[in-house]
Amino acid sequence: MESSKESQEYNSNLYPHIEPYSTGFLKVSDIHTLYWEQSGNPNGHPVVFLHGGPGAGTSASNRRFFDPDFYRIILFDQRGAGKSTPHACLEENTTWDLVDDIEKLREHLEIPEWQVFGGSWGSTLALAYSQSHPDKVTGIILRGIFLLRKKELDWFYEGGAAAIFPDAWEPFRDFIPENERDNFIFAYNKRLNSDDIDVQISAAKIWTAWELMTAHLMQNEENIKRGEDDNFSLAFARIENHYFVNKGFLPSSSQLLDNVDKIRHIKTVIVQGRYDVCCPMMSAWDLHKAWPEAEFKVIPDAGHSANEPGIAAALVATNEKFKSLLRPGAA
Repeated sequence: MESSKESQEYNSNLYPHIEPYSTGFLKVSDIHTLYWEQSGNPNGHPVVFLHGGPGAGTSASNRRFFDPDFYRIILFDQRGAGKSTPHACLEENTTWDLVDDIEKLREHLEIPEWQVFGGSWGSTLALAYSQSHPDKVTGIILRGIFLLRKKELDWFYEGGAAAIFPDAWEPFRDFIPENERDNFIFAYNKRLNSDDIDVQISAAKIWTAWELMTAHLMQNEENIKRGEDDNFSLAFARIENHYFVNKGFLPSSSQLLDNVDKIRHIKTVIVQGRYDVCCPMMSAWDLHKAWPEAEFKVIPDAGHSANEPGIAAALVATNEKFKSLLRPGAA
């Protein structure tokens, strides 16, 4: 299970930076318009990248996990995130809205079926989408599993992860008055939806810093600096918190595990950092136990981020392996 053997068999180096060959905006509701882009090979095998957060948006580096000669790489910013508009908007912003958006984008781009790739919240959305539309999915790659259960949210936002990162936790804790510390997600929700934009921004920066400071095995200063940007942190914090207060809009906490049968037949690989503090391995393990048919790769020297060297290498190698399954001799 904890092995880098496959990374040695297939290319595991990130591909060079590339620019999109087409970009656009898709109106998905009366309120929301999504930014999308395509890069790589216009006639290649389509793969859709589902970003994390929710609310993090995509970045140029996300394209680098995929061979641009083989894959038609589709990135898009989910409702309220990145270049999608309106920015940081919570109205009509639920998991099932996003699932519908993915289908609208697939139809807009005239793609019959595609590979689905998602990490962290992107893994949650990848599972929800694939379970809703299994006939449209050729394969699934998941990283840093997040099933949006109470025990996962409690671990990260109610003091569990604080045992490992007490220095990063204190500013997050101290922003909230002592009499409101019985539920940090709810306390931050009040401030992230304040009528005062300065209060929103202050809360957003502290919420975002807590996650960025815990996302790597070795703290990554460049990643932490992203949280200093008002626009980024406002969308990231407001949208994340909105989803977490609403329990991911899932009918039950075990929704994604209960519906594994719908996607059991789809070729899937789960990549998980052993020392992931944001989305601890218990969730990947529960998914693995419910879905033993999916390949399970534990990266022994990694935390949460897709940019951890071992995780990035495993993700690239997995895409290479999928190439050979889709078109023998391609990898």
